[in-house]
This record gives sequence, C-alpha cells and structure tokens, in this order.
Amino acid sequence: MKVLINAVHFNADQSLLSFIEKKLTKLDTFYDKILGAEVYLKLDKGDKSSIHKKLIEVKLNVPGNTIFVKEQGDSFEEATDLVVDVMTRQVKKYKQKQNDVNHDRLSPVDISESEEIEI
Repeated sequence: MKVLINAVHFNADQSLLSFIEKKLTKLDTFYDKILGAEVYLKLDKGDKSSIHKKLIEVKLNVPGNTIFVKEQGDSFEEATDLVVDVMTRQVKKYKQKQNDVNHDRLSPVDISESEEIEI
C-alpha cells in the first residue's frame, strides 16, 4: 500500500512519518486490496488554549470506494492510534459487505427450494 503523508503548515520529523506509515500498513492484514492512503497532519489551535491539538485525517482508497477518518489527540501518535482503531473497524465492515455482495451474486440455486415445472 502506498502512503502519502502531508504535514500542513509545519514540518514533520522522519520518526513521526515512519510511525504513521508503519501503523497504516498494518491495515493490509485485514483487507489486502487497499490501494493507498492519504494522510493529512494539522495543528488545531483551540479557542481559549495556547496548546495545539494534533489533528490527523486519513483517506483510504479501496476499490470502488473511499474510507475517511478524522481524529484528534494531544500528540500525533495518540491521534494515529485512534485513527487506526476506527479505520480497522471500517475496513473490516467494508470487507464483510464486499464478501456478502459477492456471495449473494454467486450463490447457486438450491434445487429442493425451486418449484418444479409441470409439462
């Protein structure tokens, strides 16, 4: 899976980038047809606080669809963990839907359930 990471209005260090990429590549274990991911890292200044909240947005490209998750935390590592947890649930749900659709389309007709035609 190809992971593209964009840090908005700041420079992210290499250890953070490798941490995020490592976490996101674990999603391949749940669904192997993931095409790629786009990650946006942002600093969100609160209304009354001088402390910046860390915001991470992940857009996961899967065949025929896009899965989007947005989370925030006190650090980018914490926000990444939250995003990966939510993304894991959504990827599993997407994969289950794809399997259900494929099984419904390919299921053979049971002869005992079909009506017999009299000639």
